[in-house]
Amino acid sequence: MTVPFFVYGTLLPGEHNHDLFLRERTAAEEPGRLTGAVLYDGPGYPYAVEEPGGVVCGELVTALPEAYEELLGALDRLEEFVPGGPGNLYERVAREVERPDGTDVRAWVYVAAPAVAARLRARGRLIEGGDWRAAHG
Repeated sequence: MTVPFFVYGTLLPGEHNHDLFLRERTAAEEPGRLTGAVLYDGPGYPYAVEEPGGVVCGELVTALPEAYEELLGALDRLEEFVPGGPGNLYERVAREVERPDGTDVRAWVYVAAPAVAARLRARGRLIEGGDWRAAHG
């Protein structure tokens, strides 16, 4: 499945991982909104946690077709995601993300793995408004 990526933290334009991972690998980048999730502050990066009624602000990133597989692997490594891995901090899931024109597109989103999400819900620091850049600007 070749779908865009929804990024909301260090992969956003202007953040350090954007240049390291996305530069010259993307065909398009546009604002997006993920509903049904909230953001928690992590150690230098945020976690999206699935939560009804929440909204996360970020960017929809469409990879260049020839760079898609390489980028998918690179982002999985960055997020330390291994399909089915018991020690994952993040899970990569397909979710609907709203574009600026109000239409929805299916995109890959890295969300906090269940054990991490449970810890964050119990004692994490919620990022009000779901916008990591605004919270760290």
